[in-house]
Amino acid sequence: MSTFSGIWVPLVTPFNQGEIDFAALDALCDYVMNQGVDGVVVCGTTGEAPMLSKEEQLQVLDAVLAKVPGEKVMMGLSGTHMPTVVAMQNAICQRPIAGILLPAPYYIRPSQAALEVWFTELADNSAVPIVVYNVPYRSGIHLELATLRRLAKHPRIVAVKDCGGDSDLTYSLIADGELDIMSGEDGQILSTLCMGGTGAITASAHLFPAQFVQLVKQVAAGDLAAARANFYRLMPMIRLMFSAPNPAAIKYALSLDGLMKNEVRAPLLPAPVEVEQAIADYLNTVSR
Repeated sequence: MSTFSGIWVPLVTPFNQGEIDFAALDALCDYVMNQGVDGVVVCGTTGEAPMLSKEEQLQVLDAVLAKVPGEKVMMGLSGTHMPTVVAMQNAICQRPIAGILLPAPYYIRPSQAALEVWFTELADNSAVPIVVYNVPYRSGIHLELATLRRLAKHPRIVAVKDCGGDSDLTYSLIADGELDIMSGEDGQILSTLCMGGTGAITASAHLFPAQFVQLVKQVAAGDLAAARANFYRLMPMIRLMFSAPNPAAIKYALSLDGLMKNEVRAPLLPAPVEVEQAIADYLNTVSR
């Protein structure tokens, strides 16, 4: 059985006048979990983790754990200073969580050998499973297939959030069967599932989460015609959610339902007016 499978939502972090809006975070947890998603990710990119202090990140994690069972919670962890990252990892591992989502150290662009050492040292230190986040357009470095295959031998490294944009790498890892492969690119969820991936960590599933859950079930049942029809209905919304720097469009869409304020932290800005109008027009044409 897969350790990480199905639909996981990387939660946005609601703000109100610059402060974390914990009441809105509680409501958001209730909303997505009641729609049947398999889990949530705290303090990923969508959660604006770089704009939160370490103390705030742990406060958000604790607030989510008060609402969501720990086996359904994954925590993001990133950085470039190993002692600081390890200290944060140790604090995270004091909480009952399913795993840690760990990207390559950003901006540095280390060698593949250095990446292997980085992930191995953090996996050695971890009390919970590690999900490798392969996202070269954010980290600046691509985890190569050979590197990921070597990391797969580590007992704590169990899955990949796949944003690498390399279908050959994706399908090779799926064929290997040693790691759970979860799509991190929302437009590639269906193809990843059809090729044998285990699920998705999908920001756009803040909207219509039940339809994303149904998509996984349709593929698992072999009803590909229904899965395609479902996915094509979701595609216009997926495109809209990434028509502004993430998570500005998602937060605006959620604000229309009163789930939170339409507020992000610098250096992000709210979605442009034309994007907000397009989202409002789209949501007015569909039933939720």
